[in-house]
Amino acid sequence: MSQTFCRHKRFIQRCPICRETVPGYKPEHQHGPVKRPPKPPRVAGARSNGLADVEATARAGADIAGRAHAPAPRTPTRRGAPEVRILHEARSVDDGYRCELVPGLHCTADARRLVEEIGFASGRLLALTSAPPGLYGEARSCEDLEQATWMCFVAAYISPLEGFQPFAGIRQALVCSWASGRVPDLEETPLGLRTSHDPARGAETFVAYRRFAEHAGTQERAFTGEPEWTPQRRFERAFERLALPGFGRMGRFDFLITLGRLGLYDMRANSLHLGALPSRAGSPLADTTLLAAKRIFGIGDPLLLERRAQTLAHALDSPIEALDLALWNWSRPSPEERATLGLPVGTVDLRALERAHSALEV
Repeated sequence: MSQTFCRHKRFIQRCPICRETVPGYKPEHQHGPVKRPPKPPRVAGARSNGLADVEATARAGADIAGRAHAPAPRTPTRRGAPEVRILHEARSVDDGYRCELVPGLHCTADARRLVEEIGFASGRLLALTSAPPGLYGEARSCEDLEQATWMCFVAAYISPLEGFQPFAGIRQALVCSWASGRVPDLEETPLGLRTSHDPARGAETFVAYRRFAEHAGTQERAFTGEPEWTPQRRFERAFERLALPGFGRMGRFDFLITLGRLGLYDMRANSLHLGALPSRAGSPLADTTLLAAKRIFGIGDPLLLERRAQTLAHALDSPIEALDLALWNWSRPSPEERATLGLPVGTVDLRALERAHSALEV
């Protein structure tokens, strides 16, 4: 048969498209696939011909056969590597409860628990504004604004204890006053439930806070800012500047809320700042407010969480500041483990509690 070219500019017998038109052509699968012997493995340093090449090929084949029957080597594990633990949160039984303000809640008991926490958190804000107890009252009446600000920072960082002496650990740390220039040692200091202190950091956060104030000149200048700023703007700028090592969203938020409610500085929060980075992923001191907000509002995007939180606060006719502590306490395993932050357990804002019952329809 003469060799001719097809329309694809190839020999027609070799063209995969046009060769089927050649008389007498048979596909390869009718004759069976052509099996080619495998190529022997090449051995580095061996000659390409001669007896040495044959011996090297034989040795390489024997090594391959030996490795095929040999057991797989065990992967070495690093000693001291952290274990991976999976924690499953307890979910309440769906009893048909639905509310547009809290689309993530499907249980009436969870909604009632949230109402109670909102009542307590609102009552705490009223107490700080009208009659602050214990150390908070001392900070308001302190004539030295620098020392009063320092007292609030230490209180927010350590967090009050639960019991009859909630400010015992804070008073122990306040032995180092602001004027002394020293930082407290918290090695034997009792810490509260909402503490931001990580023993691995030592006094790193206190040192960073003093540098933050020194950079502005004084604490008063750092938190006052420009005279024309609104209270919300002043809160936003202070929150951004307080991004210190070991001082996460929870501590910063509570610190600035305390300064504003005690009247030391004119500042108010207009959001929960849920988009702030956590202190440390997987840390036992991690802020659980974000996780509670995701469960309650049924979404994970921080921007949408902020919108739904503001919608809920508007429906409750309560400041959004109250939702910070309410969400955190709601995430606790039981109401008995509530963080009271220096207030009596029975603290409650009855009006806010009534409005929450009405808004959430429980």
